[in-house]
Amino acid sequence: MKFQNPEHPTLDAGAIDALLSATHGDPFSALGIHASGADHVLRVFRPDAESVRLIPLEQPDSGHKVPAPASLSMTHPGGLFELLLLNSPTPLSYLLEFTLRSGAVFTSADPYSYERLLSEFDTHLFSEGQHWNLYERLGAHLRTVDGVSGCTFHVWAPNAKRVSVVGDFNTWDGRLHPMRKLLECGVWELFIPGLTEGAHYKFEVLNCHNQVVLKSDPFAFFSQNNLQTASLVFDLHRFKWTDEAWMEARRKKQWHREPVSIYEVHLGSWRRKPEDGNRPLTYRELAAELIPYAKDMGYTHLELLPIAEHPFEGSWGYQVTGYFAPTSRHGNPDDFRFFVDAAHQAGIGIILDWVPGHFPKDIHGLSEFDGTRLYEHSDPKQREHCDWGTLIFNFGRNEVRNFLIANALFWLDQYHIDGLRVDAVASMLYLDYSRKAGEWVPNIYGGRENLEAIYFLQRFNEVCYGRFPGIMTIAEESTAWPGVSRPAHLGGLGFGFKWNMGWMHDFLHYMSREPVYRRFHQGEITFSLLYAYHEHFVLVFSHDEVVHGKGSLINKMPGDEWQKFANLRLLYAWMYAHPGRKLLFMGGEFGQWAEWNHNSSLDWHLLGGHLHDGLRRLVQHLNWLYTHEPALHQFEDSHEGFEWIDFHDADASVVSFLRKGASGESLLVLVNATPVPRCDYRVGVPQAGFYKEILNSDAQTYGGSNMGNAGGVWAYHHGWQGRPYSLVLQLPPLAVVILKLEQPQAALAEISTHDKSRADSAPR
Repeated sequence: MKFQNPEHPTLDAGAIDALLSATHGDPFSALGIHASGADHVLRVFRPDAESVRLIPLEQPDSGHKVPAPASLSMTHPGGLFELLLLNSPTPLSYLLEFTLRSGAVFTSADPYSYERLLSEFDTHLFSEGQHWNLYERLGAHLRTVDGVSGCTFHVWAPNAKRVSVVGDFNTWDGRLHPMRKLLECGVWELFIPGLTEGAHYKFEVLNCHNQVVLKSDPFAFFSQNNLQTASLVFDLHRFKWTDEAWMEARRKKQWHREPVSIYEVHLGSWRRKPEDGNRPLTYRELAAELIPYAKDMGYTHLELLPIAEHPFEGSWGYQVTGYFAPTSRHGNPDDFRFFVDAAHQAGIGIILDWVPGHFPKDIHGLSEFDGTRLYEHSDPKQREHCDWGTLIFNFGRNEVRNFLIANALFWLDQYHIDGLRVDAVASMLYLDYSRKAGEWVPNIYGGRENLEAIYFLQRFNEVCYGRFPGIMTIAEESTAWPGVSRPAHLGGLGFGFKWNMGWMHDFLHYMSREPVYRRFHQGEITFSLLYAYHEHFVLVFSHDEVVHGKGSLINKMPGDEWQKFANLRLLYAWMYAHPGRKLLFMGGEFGQWAEWNHNSSLDWHLLGGHLHDGLRRLVQHLNWLYTHEPALHQFEDSHEGFEWIDFHDADASVVSFLRKGASGESLLVLVNATPVPRCDYRVGVPQAGFYKEILNSDAQTYGGSNMGNAGGVWAYHHGWQGRPYSLVLQLPPLAVVILKLEQPQAALAEISTHDKSRADSAPR
């Protein structure tokens, strides 16, 4: 093989101008090695280079002698270098040595010497919207191609005229690394040899309007945050998990029969480091502090407000720009994996808030990615959430659905996430959500249901549950949409659970009233049992109730300080006794006075006060009781697990009911929603025996007045409220009392004379 320097460019003037102006849509057709008559020509475009040398490499079994290095001719002063390869019958393996005008010298393989990277099967699956491992193909991946280490880049931008990889490795110059377009799917690709982990990059897009915009990688695994928005190359194959036992046990979980008590947390404000500029905790610090706290409190799961990368702190994570990147505010992806792994070691599941309904308009994000409405809906009547100033995903597009479902699978796969709570489901289901007449477009049948979003949600749930048994999906859905937690093959949306927003609204409305008026609103707190089994519900007191001027939970309670705490203890105990899984937002467990502020820590100093710490102990004991008493969690979604004793005593604002387990065990629950003690209160029960008082929210240890039943009472054969036996109880003010039948069928003779005389004189 011989080399010869051409005197003139072998490329036509139009192609040269396109390279110089970074408008060439097919750089692989011009750069690298190409046939030139009977010979070949090597072309390199490097506008910042002073000279370029070819360094041929030995090719195994080629039988050809390796030629000596040769310098390329600069055939155009704009940075086009060329070399004729005479008598080159076989492909040439080579490196390029660059001497830049800055004096820097480096050697690299030629990015334009590589064949197609993404298979036709991959592009076929993506185009039809069923490439569930899409995150293993698109984005930036450290790989070895033809024996050369580097990084592959893939990005979907079908309507772009040119896409380049730019970063701190090429002075952010879009002329240096333009990409190849795969015409059948609109994905652009490039392998950059020698690129290593930690490189900062973006995609420079010449969009269909001839505008040049810088876009963060939609599939980036690691990103900058806040005002800095570069994507970072990161190796996801390094971390070693130690949660095999948890993951194997999770596969067999039937969460509808298991206790689920969720602590909802915003990682940036749960606790901060005031001695270090009031910074948030890192993922590893949270593993050391948050996880032991949640375990000690008895929670089964942590639910994290969105941790996917987001530029605006005030969105609390709900305006996502980096769907595949845990926010770098707390560390890198492996640090977050360490946090999840530590939670699993402690027996705590991790649920993520996931936001597939909308995304922000930030120019570096998904908005108008290639100059067209690529990810968002093209119809202006379906494009934007005007209330939130965000854009709505186009659920009717295969590639967009694939992007979102692959993202959900990514968190379940790569981060061992145990559940996804899907935000704003109601906004996805209705075409007229928060829109006036004339501002929305009916579906093909003339209705208001968003058929494309419904299909997306059903497919999302089917795929997630099919690929990861034992996980849970939870819908934040605030309407009466039927079958949210019914399987998709039975016509439902397929979620595992649904937030019970109606229960939250009714109970808070009832509890915020002065007790003297509660007698007129008894129906507000009994209505929930009419629909309690229509869905698999989660009872929630979430972050939504302690923001935007709504005040904290403790401040929603009426009365003086003691009554406020008594009312909140009543509310929590009632919640845990009511059918449905439990969720409480951070700070609520100890009665934080201040409304939640995402920029500051919770007021942990309040735990120095008896009332605050007493409330925390109550929540801790409620979690223990809930997880250890089968009657409180085995039949959350069935009439089998609940039986009213009496809900008619509105004058006293007292309700009583039974919670029942699979083995016949039962708990008796009485609620006194007034500050008036109800002495010698008679309640009917189905069995004789000793009823042990296992929880009294008025106990002194919780900050109460310590009125109670001396550990328990005996039932005797005196019919009441349609039951053959009855108890006579002392109901403390603003309190919940829970009793457990411990000695069924015990001899009535064991009732003491004192107890019998009190029973005989009790009201009938």
